[in-house]
Amino acid sequence: MRALTLKQMRYFEALARHGHFGRAAEACAISQPALSMQIREMEESLGSPLFERGARRVRLTGFGQAAAGHIGAIMREVEALGDMARAARDRLVGPLRLGVIPTIAPYLLPSLIGRLTREHAGLDIHIRESLTGRLIEELGDGRLDTAIVALPVSEPALQEVALFSESFMLVRPMSEADKPVPGREALREMRLLLLEEGHCFRDQALAFCNFGAARPRELLDGSSLSTLVQMVGAGIGVTLIPEMAVPVETRSAAVSVARLEGAQPSRSVGMVWRRASPLSRQLMQVAEIVRQAAEALRLPKQQVMCSGAPAR
Repeated sequence: MRALTLKQMRYFEALARHGHFGRAAEACAISQPALSMQIREMEESLGSPLFERGARRVRLTGFGQAAAGHIGAIMREVEALGDMARAARDRLVGPLRLGVIPTIAPYLLPSLIGRLTREHAGLDIHIRESLTGRLIEELGDGRLDTAIVALPVSEPALQEVALFSESFMLVRPMSEADKPVPGREALREMRLLLLEEGHCFRDQALAFCNFGAARPRELLDGSSLSTLVQMVGAGIGVTLIPEMAVPVETRSAAVSVARLEGAQPSRSVGMVWRRASPLSRQLMQVAEIVRQAAEALRLPKQQVMCSGAPAR
């Protein structure tokens, strides 16, 4: 049997994860024919097919499923060796695989990437934007070094470092800008636009409003904060967005923004990584840069904003 290469095993993991040659090739930054050839050579070396090829999707064979466990263990050991080498240095250099949830990524990353590259010149940053559950899974599998998420995640194998908290801001149509700002109880009676299920920001907003198990008929779902704000601008309802999202999401919408009266909804944001990671010391340095970048985005405490778009 010819020896397998690390490159082939990396391609195998990508194909097993995506279940599609085109998407796996894109994730590996190679052509689809090149990936197919490497997988075929792998199967020839092992003397057994690893995947069932379908018209729309590929699946692991029984042998492929058994092989996946061994290949995953090998790749984790290779990653651990690389982490040990990076941990031996005072400052973080080389690849940094950073996960970020969608309600943070577009607003924090522009400032954060600039700060990271200035303070860690040898850093090669790879960003993965996804929902919390997927990021936690990829941290556990060793596909990410760390992630910026809403806390707590309550995973015993992960180290949590709280970095900052931010308020949720109320977004209303511009026509309601002069009306009194509602409190939590009044908000429950409004048509509330929230992100679709799977987003932790949605769960936090529902918990603040104390909707409980009863989902009101007026509750509407959106796929992004941008969609929600534009729907508010069209007069469909009101929404809550995180403080750092306000300057980006409200600049082209006919909406007004205010802090809620009384109890303030908020979230705690931090970084998580594997407790066993040899990069913990360096990741604490990154965490401090994340905190500084977030602090620079904070709105004045009493600021109430209106977008520049004219009300219709």
